Amino acid sequence: MAVTTEESTVGTLLRAWRTARGKSQLAVALEAGISSRHLSFVETGRSSPSREMVLTLAETLEVPLRERNALLTAAGFAAVYRETPLDAPVMTDVREALSHILRASEPNPTLVVNRRYDLLMANDAAQRFTSFFVPDWRGGPNIIRMLLAPDGLRPYVQNWHEIASDVVHRTRNELASSQTRDETDEALLRDLVTAEAELRRDGRPARTPSILVSMKMRKGDVALDLFTTITTLGTPLDITLQELRIETLFPADARAREALLRIVGSEMQ
Repeated sequence: MAVTTEESTVGTLLRAWRTARGKSQLAVALEAGISSRHLSFVETGRSSPSREMVLTLAETLEVPLRERNALLTAAGFAAVYRETPLDAPVMTDVREALSHILRASEPNPTLVVNRRYDLLMANDAAQRFTSFFVPDWRGGPNIIRMLLAPDGLRPYVQNWHEIASDVVHRTRNELASSQTRDETDEALLRDLVTAEAELRRDGRPARTPSILVSMKMRKGDVALDLFTTITTLGTPLDITLQELRIETLFPADARAREALLRIVGSEMQ
């Protein structure tokens, strides 16, 4: 989904989201409880939607909260969803809950990241895991940049092209579809576009579909096959909370579990 600033009317934004979701005007209209004619008029600018209509269509199209604010602004209404820093006092209970999840995930390395994969929190296993592979990393707390950098995780991921292609494509699409990118978003997006071009030039064929893609890592005599799970918070009404991802690395087999425990410490068993 790509809409330029000049095109960013509420109608064009709604049409872009509908197209991105692969839904017809009729399907969206039926789900939203309006006529397809009304929706067509909204998308073409012949009709101005009410605030409630914008929110209804955004809910129907499963638009992220950050982008719902952009829709409201484009329609001439005030944004309704707040973005509260994770370190704000009001987030104390959230941080405690996340800390509990991180502790309970030991000895599996677990990270809390935002939509850009900036590292926000990590358990002890994750810190030891990172210190083992990239003890001298100075590239900042962004997991994607750590994965892509030649002096980061890249030399130790044996199926790097496969893993990087998936992460870069997914994150680039999410950032590119946003109408509210800031300078930090733009900088990462430029890096992702560059990385995607490099991956395409590599010319490797698309991977064979699989029910599980593991990340194969090796450093010295330590070999690990890991798979990841990503957990999100249910029904959040704050942008920060909706964009949080809790990513956990699990050993794919008993051999990998033994190797992982060598890295993070056997006392965590």
